Amino acid sequence: MTSLTERQAVLALLAEACKGGARLGRACAQIGLSERTVQRWQRPSSGDEGGDDGDLRASAKRMAPTPPNRLSDAERQAALALLNSEEFKDLPPSQIVPRLADQGHFVASESTLYRLLRSVGQLTHRRCERVPKQRSRPRALVASRPDQIYFWDITYLPTEVRGSYFYLYLFVDLFSRKIVGWQVYDHESADRASQLLTDICERQGVVQSQLTVHSDNGAPMKGETMLATMQRLGVAASRSRPAVSNDNPFSEALFRTLKYRPQLPVKPLQSLLQARRWVTQLVHWYNDAHRHSAIGFVTPAQRHAEIDKSLLHNRANVYAAARNRNPNRWSGSTQNWTRIAAVHLNPEKPKKQNHINLQHAA
Repeated sequence: MTSLTERQAVLALLAEACKGGARLGRACAQIGLSERTVQRWQRPSSGDEGGDDGDLRASAKRMAPTPPNRLSDAERQAALALLNSEEFKDLPPSQIVPRLADQGHFVASESTLYRLLRSVGQLTHRRCERVPKQRSRPRALVASRPDQIYFWDITYLPTEVRGSYFYLYLFVDLFSRKIVGWQVYDHESADRASQLLTDICERQGVVQSQLTVHSDNGAPMKGETMLATMQRLGVAASRSRPAVSNDNPFSEALFRTLKYRPQLPVKPLQSLLQARRWVTQLVHWYNDAHRHSAIGFVTPAQRHAEIDKSLLHNRANVYAAARNRNPNRWSGSTQNWTRIAAVHLNPEKPKKQNHINLQHAA
């Protein structure tokens, strides 16, 4: 914003130029001002309009006048002492104002008390409860072969009794998406989960320090029996953040695939035996018949056995031969049958990766 002294100096120079025969528009263009601005500066203004600087613009930045109803310094100190008293130190102004009114007192409005607390930096955490903890994102995991990283979770299966469920425990290999172990129980238990993990490790031939198991923060996942079993087996643990389903996205996607299959019974499951039979058929379809889009449309069993390399190679040869026989039918490249060599769980964001790369380069 141009000050009053600067405007007066510019107007004097323009008046001198116009007196010498220059046109006002040309003179304004030479100094980078519009003619309308100069005409507004030339307009007489009273002391009440535009403040001391004479600026008549509605958007001009001016010092706001002190409101007449502002609390005095003594009143501010008294209000702060009341807000920080033993009775009100852990309450927000929305709770303090009605309590004061019940006692027959009025100190200030709720908004005034909020502004007062904000001005002294006391509006962050006042309630009598634990301060929220900062939860860091789980570490990034990469699977480049089978039996390297498992993820697991538990989902509900409906029963005929309202509010009662069967619980499907599901362990899946991240690299191949194969369901390596499952069981249906009538309750959640860390003991049952540890037994299932032990059976899976024996059946898959998992050795010490080979496997990492990722899960959420449910009670069966963090139970003492489960943690002791993982330590005994040499299995590393990875945890999602509380209430963040995106940290374990593969489990959520798999449960959605299973529960939206037409084979899901329309009516609730009648018994634990029926639930286990249904899951047996479903797991067989998922592992041995389902062509998974995220692993090149091969079955999880084929990828887990690592025969997907030859399958994808043969598909690429079939497409290349078809294009050579009739190239006019292909406007671009053929479908990409390249094998996915690695699967990432909770990968770092690109910005963070670039920052880390710059640090290493430095």
